[in-house]
Amino acid sequence: MKNKGLKVIIVRHGQSGYNTERRIQGRTDASTLTEKGRNDASLVGKALSNILFNAIYSSPLQRAKHTADIIHSELATHAEQSAVLQVSDLLLEIDLPLWEALLTSEVKQKFAEDYRTWHQHPDKLRMLLNDAQGTREHFPVLALYEQARQFWQEILSQHQGETILIVGHNGINRALISTALGIPPSRYHSIQQSNCGITVLNFAGALGEPVQLESLNQTQHTGESLPSLRPDHQGVRLLLVRHGETDWNRQTRFQGQIDVPLNDNGRQQSLKAGEFLQDVEIDFAVSSTMLRPKETAEIILKRHPNVKLELQDGLREISHGLWEGKLETEIEQEFPGELQRWRLIPTQVQMPEGENLQQVWERSVAAWQSILQAASNNQFKTVLVVAHDATNKTLLCHILGLSLENFWSFRQGNGAVSVIDYPAGIDGLPVLQAMNITYHFGGGVLDKTAAGAL
Repeated sequence: MKNKGLKVIIVRHGQSGYNTERRIQGRTDASTLTEKGRNDASLVGKALSNILFNAIYSSPLQRAKHTADIIHSELATHAEQSAVLQVSDLLLEIDLPLWEALLTSEVKQKFAEDYRTWHQHPDKLRMLLNDAQGTREHFPVLALYEQARQFWQEILSQHQGETILIVGHNGINRALISTALGIPPSRYHSIQQSNCGITVLNFAGALGEPVQLESLNQTQHTGESLPSLRPDHQGVRLLLVRHGETDWNRQTRFQGQIDVPLNDNGRQQSLKAGEFLQDVEIDFAVSSTMLRPKETAEIILKRHPNVKLELQDGLREISHGLWEGKLETEIEQEFPGELQRWRLIPTQVQMPEGENLQQVWERSVAAWQSILQAASNNQFKTVLVVAHDATNKTLLCHILGLSLENFWSFRQGNGAVSVIDYPAGIDGLPVLQAMNITYHFGGGVLDKTAAGAL
């Protein structure tokens, strides 16, 4: 999806005192930034300094506002940056009045049933609050999603064709991303926002029109190559990588199941991905059977010589049938209007003599489940999975509980890394910890790879 609309960069505040104490913050304003939080906010400002912002919005709570002030002052050292910092109550953190300022361990103890609901069915968490009018019901997650929708409705129309920065909190940031992409409140915990993590969204227009998640929860600028595991993490971590660039990616020629090898840049990208992951303890690796991901995986694994590489046919790229080997202009000529349908309603397109997305879903999800099972059986902690653009996008829909209508909602750059955790084991819900990390290519926080045609 080419973005002609609005680019939104979302940042979570820096580490706060309550974060280090594992204390519930919610809307309490007692929590302030730690020294690390202030330093990381400064690093965010430096990481974003080559991007020209038209507007900056912050939560009024001091941990977010202070983060925004530090970023703003870093940006202001660049003469062309003139965006004013505005505060919005619609960026307030999730409202958890009965839990605020308590330690997580205290909440687990005092509100055991509610805490279980919060983790397993966050949309069903209910608090009974007493005020002057009597007792009222409060659904924190549902209220937060409504607040996020309201923010988008107010903001989107004002900034078409612009770039804006939002500095918020873990909860509201997740709700903003989720309402943009259509991730339901029941999957509130399925995406993560680390302190000073950077997320990039591209809007085509208003809420409900196409949105692309360019990247999620980048933490490399703070010195954390991959987001840390959640407390009490028990399951497996999967590193999902798209293969490096091919000449056909560069030319926007449809590859599908034609076995095009990496080009020199693709091999270089694979080397850089290998460097980026060199300190990660990988236990097992799986690649699509095709040349480009297999070579990408082999290059990454040069730094992990004891790791076995298995090939899975179910991870191969979508078969584009008669489109394969053709440029977009040639496809448009031979199959008028079909390319546009593929971009707008991909689930309704049957590739001539090829596959449809449902077929890709069935085989790639089956492959994914078998990888999870193997990881669980062998007690592997970290697994590398290297596949393709369409395969990865299909898997991301599956991971976030989205239908294939959301296929275009995810960007997958060549050589990019995404991180998926199963903190409660393979039978629990997955968490997309980070997506489409391309920082290792030296281009900053925006994806500058030739994502190209499929």
